Amino acid sequence: MTDLPQLVRLDTAEDPRVDDYARLTDVRLRRRIEPERGMYIAESSKVLRRALAAGHRPRSFFMAEKWLTEMADVLAAHPDVPLYVGPDAVLEQITGFHLHRGALAAMQRPEPVDLDRLLAGARRVAILEDVVDHTNVGAVFRSAAALGVDAVLVTPRCADPLYRRAVRVSMGTVFQVPWARLEHWTADLQRVKDAGFTTAALALSEDSVPLDELAARRDERLALVLGTEGEGLSAAAVHHADLVVRIPMSHGVDSLNVAAASAVAFWETRPRP
Repeated sequence: MTDLPQLVRLDTAEDPRVDDYARLTDVRLRRRIEPERGMYIAESSKVLRRALAAGHRPRSFFMAEKWLTEMADVLAAHPDVPLYVGPDAVLEQITGFHLHRGALAAMQRPEPVDLDRLLAGARRVAILEDVVDHTNVGAVFRSAAALGVDAVLVTPRCADPLYRRAVRVSMGTVFQVPWARLEHWTADLQRVKDAGFTTAALALSEDSVPLDELAARRDERLALVLGTEGEGLSAAAVHHADLVVRIPMSHGVDSLNVAAASAVAFWETRPRP
């Protein structure tokens, strides 16, 4: 399939036109430059298609020639978007890894969502405080999409939901669940309360209530606050929440991974008729 007007063949890893894809394995670098450029990387044909279905705009496509047939409909629908194609060795030199999941695309980041507008139509919200592992962030979004959470809020130091590993682990559900980055944590927790939400912090404390007790309340609007790996929620987040909730454990286990805990909490507190 070579009759694509936007096709550019790469024969060197030094081509400046594909700088968006350079050093994708350098997490520290990419966490800085991707937001600065107003972009993110969609990895795999499934994720790419979900991004496009959500209305996100591609800056360019990047793939080995063997993927052109599978992506023919997408490429035909975007004839003005550059398509960079090259041999596996050149592509791997550029990105830092072997492209075994198919196509990549540099996507334009959507405009940030206004917090008040996001909360206005929501009944269940998840708040991630300083969750820095992209795998956990992606897994939380996948659970949120599957289990009826209407929106996700992330604190200033939380990992980027649009970083390619978070997007991949979420299976593209980060494009389905509306989210916003809070600017003033924990002051923004009061904005959530003012919007009519009960705020429940998942933490181990003497005054915590079991999760099923929270579920039995059937709060009309509920925001679940989940903390970072290892240390959990900050003292300030726990203090400002309306109540503290724990997931009862067995066999001497004191807590779950944040992604696993989120799935349990989302299911147990889902809205019911």
